[in-house]
Amino acid sequence: MIKRKSKREIELMHEAGKLLAQVHKELRNFIKPGITTMDIENFVEKYLEKHGATAEQKGYQGYEFATCASINDEICHGFPRKDELRDGDIVTVDMVIRLNGGLADSAWTHPVGTISEEAGKLMDVTKTSLYKGIEQARVGNRIGDIGHAIQSYVEGEGYSVVRDFTGHGIGETIHEDPYIPHFGEAGKGARLKEGMVITIEPMVNIGGWESKMDTNNWTARTVDGSLSAQYEHTVAITADGPVILTEQED
Repeated sequence: MIKRKSKREIELMHEAGKLLAQVHKELRNFIKPGITTMDIENFVEKYLEKHGATAEQKGYQGYEFATCASINDEICHGFPRKDELRDGDIVTVDMVIRLNGGLADSAWTHPVGTISEEAGKLMDVTKTSLYKGIEQARVGNRIGDIGHAIQSYVEGEGYSVVRDFTGHGIGETIHEDPYIPHFGEAGKGARLKEGMVITIEPMVNIGGWESKMDTNNWTARTVDGSLSAQYEHTVAITADGPVILTEQED
């Protein structure tokens, strides 16, 4: 069942979203060659604690960490670990936080040192596809309009959109109806209504879209070993258009 949110609920989620956006902005300077994704994990936990927030995904369905940190060919749900990041890597940090009862969810791909032109273009295309999807998140449109906008752009740039993981509703819990595929047909799917809050989070690969699961049963990576990037925002559907609750502003 799709749950529509009150103005007050959206305000609380927006406050959480502003803090989550600030975490990602802080990570821009923190992430560099030689640190580990466990260092990122510890940085985020301390930052959230300092600002009165908690990591909602820690303990979710047995997940042990505050963040997901996915490196290079890892699509999503990478475990924080003690291996050092190297110059030229890309790392996607994904987290859900709770602040004063409001939830917010956002992922961002960060460069590690100096990255290749190929990796930089992948990041640019993925981020652009996110905003093309958000532009379709309007009252009266359908879920398929979001996925179609993302898929059309990404494939036009010569990349592929991951099929096995989608965006979702968010509110009282991390995952609510509806699911938001990043591919599909325009004009298909449930109609978007005022008060819905969803995540849009395209995962884009340089090679094929197919994924495989690591032995930890969480981390997904590209079958062909190609690079993968992801950008995600939490978005409220309003009468005045989509409102990005996790916007970083620059």
